[in-house]
Amino acid sequence: MITKETINLIFDSAKIEEVVGEFVNLKKRGANFTGLCPFHDEKTPSFSVSASKGIYKCFGCGKGGNAVNFLMEHENYSYPEALKYLAKKYNIEVEETEPDPEEQQSIDEKEALFNITAFAQKYFNEVLLDSEEGKAIGLSYFKERGYTVDILKKFGLGYCLNKWDDFSRHAMKNGYDKELLIESSLSKSKDGSTYDTFRGRVIFPIHNLSGRVLGFGARIIKSEKNKPKYLNTAESNIYQKSKALYGLYFAKSAIVKEDNCFLVEGYTDVISLHQAGIENVISSSGTSLTIEQIRLIRRYTNNITLLFDSDAAGVKAAFRSIDMVLEEGLNVKIILFPEEEDPDSYAQKHRPAETKNFLQKNAVDFITFKARLLYDETKDDPIKKASLIKEIANTISLIPDPIIRTLYVQKCAGLVSIEEKILFMEINKLRRKKSKDKAITEIKEEQESELEEILSEKQLKPVESSDYQEKELLRALIQYGNEEISFVVKDENDKDVEKIVKVMDFLIDEILIDEIEFENKSCQSVFEEIVDLREKNAFDFEQHFLHHTNEEKKKFAIDITTTPYTVSDNWEKVHSIFILREKDNIKQNVERILYSFKLKKLEKILADNQETLKNTSDIEETMNCVAKDNKLKKIRTLIAKKLSRVVTK
Repeated sequence: MITKETINLIFDSAKIEEVVGEFVNLKKRGANFTGLCPFHDEKTPSFSVSASKGIYKCFGCGKGGNAVNFLMEHENYSYPEALKYLAKKYNIEVEETEPDPEEQQSIDEKEALFNITAFAQKYFNEVLLDSEEGKAIGLSYFKERGYTVDILKKFGLGYCLNKWDDFSRHAMKNGYDKELLIESSLSKSKDGSTYDTFRGRVIFPIHNLSGRVLGFGARIIKSEKNKPKYLNTAESNIYQKSKALYGLYFAKSAIVKEDNCFLVEGYTDVISLHQAGIENVISSSGTSLTIEQIRLIRRYTNNITLLFDSDAAGVKAAFRSIDMVLEEGLNVKIILFPEEEDPDSYAQKHRPAETKNFLQKNAVDFITFKARLLYDETKDDPIKKASLIKEIANTISLIPDPIIRTLYVQKCAGLVSIEEKILFMEINKLRRKKSKDKAITEIKEEQESELEEILSEKQLKPVESSDYQEKELLRALIQYGNEEISFVVKDENDKDVEKIVKVMDFLIDEILIDEIEFENKSCQSVFEEIVDLREKNAFDFEQHFLHHTNEEKKKFAIDITTTPYTVSDNWEKVHSIFILREKDNIKQNVERILYSFKLKKLEKILADNQETLKNTSDIEETMNCVAKDNKLKKIRTLIAKKLSRVVTK
């Protein structure tokens, strides 16, 4: 268990924009940073990071927290693991106390899987570099491909001995149980015995965005009948093939810097290009490209260059990938390698400068790519030419941005000698059909939802709530509680004097004197804690709640104190327009928030009183209700006047 002093030092040292910036491409906007949210799919940034508050908040999906929360949510870290990650990043020595038995038992299945994959990666790497068989077979294989020892260490490559259960016995000897070895795909079971899955193969570890090992790809050295060339870790709680990209951990900084991502097919393609100095390269981990992988790339760049072999399979894969990338709103270029070449073999045969030059000169847009491949087939055949045009039109129709669509239409029209008007007609027809199909699907889903609601006899009743006003009042307390405001009051001699009070005292005392209760239980709990903090002279409410140990209260505070809107630092200088900020007129804003809060509460009391009046038959109760109604309406008029509102009833 990490000591409290160490935890405080970690929180003090961690810079939220640096931590999140390792996983999200952030851009400065005013006082904050923005980027595409890593927790849900979006094309317009709604994810905000506040360096001054030390928090992040997504205004699209609602997720928010501090640096530790981000790592726990994004990387599936446990709380201690997130703290240790930050401690390592900021060179903080972690002091720990011995965990009790309960805490030891709380290590979850994901952490156990991460532990065994890290253990296996280290073992395979040591076998490759230190054992006789590893050096004779595995290391020789990598050296034949031209890999240096530095590149082997960088990617953590390894080798599994060609023995029945060498790794399995080694792992169990070190405390890892048989069930975990099988769940992680490192071992298999047959007739009661456990044996190594990857024996006799070179090993490619697959890392997540923070460098932890998710699983492995394992390649056989010599081709054998009935044995696949590659074996991969099966899906698990920490590894989903469709969401993983091989090499992204090593490539993400270069992708942001180059504003482009080279996407290849295999592990060796990635490593060979890295060794050639081209580091903004990744692969889809031995699977066909998926939507999840494209969205992961989009966090770092909007530009993807697809690298494919020139054989039929490579071309087919390129066609499919182009459509997927364009539909997700990214820009795509394609590079086809010469016959019987791939990125790995090309990088091995050519100098780094030649490889870079080849990539720069041979990257073409998707229209040029498709036209070159298909145009020769059409020749003078009008039917085939029409098919080619429809093929390209279908791809253009997938592009969501109308300006980019128009530019591609213009280019396509020139390449295939067709009027732009006709091409636009075809594209619009395709887009209308897709929109219609989508609308039909949505209507069906809505009808099914309504039917389920009727069958379950659910009835929605509109309920008036003061939730907004309650949260606004707490926001004022948390953000401005320690600010001072002044009032003009009469002294004992009936003279006007200035009285200065803190916002917290003004708001808290007003609520306590009027004995107002919050409808929202979370709001009531936060308010009671604020009252308690004031009594203890702990006045930094914002930092207290934004880094609260209670996750519910921390999220509540982040939600009410963050906004998706920010004013540029240069706005006033460039446009000579001066923005009046909330804090610049704190007294007026605090009064407005308080009176809006009171007015909402008063309206609720009025409504309850009128309901009682409506339902009572007792004369005395009726008279009391009428008197109360008149009194409440007078108070309501006074409050509305302070808010410059007109009361209509």
